[in-house]
Amino acid sequence: MEDLQHLLDNNRRWAARAVASDPDFFRRLEGQQAPDYLWIGCSDSRVPANEIVDLAPGELFVHRNVANVVSHGDANCQSVIQFAVDVLKVEHIMVVGHYGCGGVKMALHCEPVGGVADYWLGHVREVACKHQTLIDLETSDTGRETLLCELNVMEQAINVCASPTVRAAWARQQPLTVHGWVYSLRDGLVRHLDFDVSRPENVTALRQRALTRLMEARSEFKARSKALRAEVRAQVAAEAAGTPP
Repeated sequence: MEDLQHLLDNNRRWAARAVASDPDFFRRLEGQQAPDYLWIGCSDSRVPANEIVDLAPGELFVHRNVANVVSHGDANCQSVIQFAVDVLKVEHIMVVGHYGCGGVKMALHCEPVGGVADYWLGHVREVACKHQTLIDLETSDTGRETLLCELNVMEQAINVCASPTVRAAWARQQPLTVHGWVYSLRDGLVRHLDFDVSRPENVTALRQRALTRLMEARSEFKARSKALRAEVRAQVAAEAAGTPP
């Protein structure tokens, strides 16, 4: 208890600040929750869902696990999706990965964690195996890890689209869109993977379209980065030579 007293003290200070800023804060929270969004993200402590999108408590329904996996056999995740869609009537489900994800890195390099974690990361290894040809085209570990983060978001978002709850919602014309995002720890910005699905689609066609968009975006980013590096090198060389670039 003594070891955690600082957390209890933090809690009291936080509650006091919340009431000082908004006297009805807790009364409003106690009354109901009515979020429009379900965030399915990674358990990584560096990725605080509400803070990233600047939403207050009660405005974002959240499910997190290692490497933001959506497995059809995971009753926990599937029950969260069902509660969010059928009870809370959320209109958006965001699957959010993040660059530098330890789970993705371990899955890519087949690094054993031990115990049930190895079983869980098998879901991400399946994604890597499915797209091994594309991953092998990357020339660095960073490139391969970054790509797998994006591919994992894409595949898990497709799993959301294929869930019975989401398909039933679409069948009854309930407004619901599934999105794929990746968060960057480097600058705190979210990158939209151009994945937005609002109706039932053939999974094969959906995957191919999403994959095409993802790879096109990566190619454009690499081209811009290459041009920027060339510009910086030219500027450095010009400054060294004492001439304007």
